[in-house]
Amino acid sequence: MAGRLSKKEIEELQAIAESGNLTAAAAKLQEKLESLENIPLDIAITGESGAGKSSFINAILGLHDDDEGAAETGVTQKTMEPKAYQHPRLRNVKLWDLPGIGTPNFQADKYLNQVKFNNYDFFIIVTATRFTSHHTTLARAIHKLGKRFYYVRSKVDNDLKAEQRKRNFNEERTLQEIREDCVENLREAGEASPRVFLLSSWKLTEYDFQLLQETLENELDDQKRHIFILAMPNISAKILEKKKAELQEHISKVALLSCAIGALPFPGLSLICDVGILVVHMERYCLAFGLDEESLTRLAQQVDKPVAELKSAIKKSPLASAITKKFILTVLSRSLCGALMVVELILNFVPVLGSLAGGGISFVTTYYMLQSFLDEAAEDAQNILTKALEPKAKKSI
Repeated sequence: MAGRLSKKEIEELQAIAESGNLTAAAAKLQEKLESLENIPLDIAITGESGAGKSSFINAILGLHDDDEGAAETGVTQKTMEPKAYQHPRLRNVKLWDLPGIGTPNFQADKYLNQVKFNNYDFFIIVTATRFTSHHTTLARAIHKLGKRFYYVRSKVDNDLKAEQRKRNFNEERTLQEIREDCVENLREAGEASPRVFLLSSWKLTEYDFQLLQETLENELDDQKRHIFILAMPNISAKILEKKKAELQEHISKVALLSCAIGALPFPGLSLICDVGILVVHMERYCLAFGLDEESLTRLAQQVDKPVAELKSAIKKSPLASAITKKFILTVLSRSLCGALMVVELILNFVPVLGSLAGGGISFVTTYYMLQSFLDEAAEDAQNILTKALEPKAKKSI
């Protein structure tokens, strides 16, 4: 699973701990945790001009087309060279809008060199109409270079809207016809076993977005998968559940770091470090679940509801900006964990006994605090999603 220590890393930590150098063990754990959060994820979006690449990028980033930092949209060619769009919360995640591939003289090898193909973890090839030899030639060149690619048929909501005018309209049948048509186009263009995902950037929760997301999760390595899940927009209960599971994977390692620090015979050190650790990770949970002013403001604009209405759904969690050392100390003072940390502080004045007990107390305190906070943040994120999706109340005349 994402973020687990390898057998070699565990052996290294055990060797360091057995040597009595707990400071080095703590530093090693901290290095591991920080490296997991800073792993880069670069996703390339390509296709012909007007295929909906920019709108797709904005949908994944959780942005409206006119939001600050959003990809520029339009039917004319806007992208002449690769342009990176940074995730609003995860600075190590970038979606790249690549130049269009629909020119008559298109050459896949030359194109991939031009866009520096090695910079990307995988490619999403988008069309709003028909897949052609341009798409399949590019896909084969990507595969030859050892990268993964995925075919996306965008704007299917427009196709459904056009078909609705017919008396015998059936949405499921229409989607199947679009899918079969795409597969046939790809086979005619030389793709042996094509797999196509039908999407609408305006309705990400519908059609094949969940299938695409699950496919990417299964095919990314553990560390990239962790970052990918945290980068997904909070548009469904399932995504929120996956984010919670990913964050939960890390709690034991964070608590272990706290334990290593708590075992050091320096009075007060553990309390200072534990509070700092809790601030960093609780704030990270808030940002992952959109419990911050920027995310709530953006969501309110998207669903056309007052920010205050969305905030009213938050029952237990503070916003990210409220996660301070003072907040942590206040919470600790009201809980059993706070009493345990006072005991630990006293025990640290008794060298041997303090070291033995201090590590255990720090582990329990950090684990309990993070698990409780994560449960509440995930619950409030679900409350916000439910509130956002509620029909707007009709204004009385």
